[in-house]
Amino acid sequence: MDNSVIKPIRQTVLREARDYVMIALGMILYGIGWTVFLLPNDITTGGVPGIASIVYWATGFPVQYTYFAINVGLLILALKLLGLKFCMKTIFGVFTLTFFLYVIQKMVGSVTLLHDQPFMACVIGASFCGSGIGIAFSVNGSTGGTDIIAAIVHKYRDITLGRVMLICDLIIISSSYFVLKDWEKVVYGFVTLYICSFVIDQVVNSARQSVQFFIISSKYEEIGRHINEYPHRGVTIINATGFYTGKEVKMMFVLAKKRESNIIFRLIKDIDPKAFVSQSAVIGVYGEGFDHIKVK
Repeated sequence: MDNSVIKPIRQTVLREARDYVMIALGMILYGIGWTVFLLPNDITTGGVPGIASIVYWATGFPVQYTYFAINVGLLILALKLLGLKFCMKTIFGVFTLTFFLYVIQKMVGSVTLLHDQPFMACVIGASFCGSGIGIAFSVNGSTGGTDIIAAIVHKYRDITLGRVMLICDLIIISSSYFVLKDWEKVVYGFVTLYICSFVIDQVVNSARQSVQFFIISSKYEEIGRHINEYPHRGVTIINATGFYTGKEVKMMFVLAKKRESNIIFRLIKDIDPKAFVSQSAVIGVYGEGFDHIKVK
């Protein structure tokens, strides 16, 4: 097989392997935050883990089994709307988190950290959970649950992942009062949700800003076609002339979301590693695929 073909295949395999390692790391962080800091201190979280926590406090049923069972239906929905690639990584995330929930609980046992400092337990646990989810989302993975709902809404609407999850989880946290009978714990749950959402946005898409690319490459047609196909962004071809060489070149102008930068850089590197690329942040982009023009 030609070396020019083997190299992109090797890059793809290594990239996918790295993504799965990052998802596993995210699940470990989430499992630590949930079962070490939040669950033992009766602090609920949002989404399916929140439901699993409420079931655990009410019946003593292990959280990993409730979490896994509810996610089966949501994974079917993700397969239909988000595609096989997202669903495969989500399935991996769900199985990995379920496994680590069991392992971490066995390792920790009945030890409760920060039992007399629930606010610190809330802050630290939420930071771990938010970091774990953010890492998973950054490589197109998920922990399942309302993460799937957030990813679906995020795909079709320009709303941050953290904000979608914040809205989805309010009812779940509020309902924990019927089991805990303690409004203070519910308040800690809201604080946990806010911190978790904030950390997710910082990890995945801190500024929600757009970026612009100027790309000069002899393989501009192939690069432009791939950018059109995924991440589904328009490409404008500009006729330019190199001042020093005097040669005419084709320069591509691309506007994209900041979260799509890695996708564009990856495909440029795979097609033409010697391409000249300039990326810069822009304050606002308005039009189809971006924000709507807002004029009072």
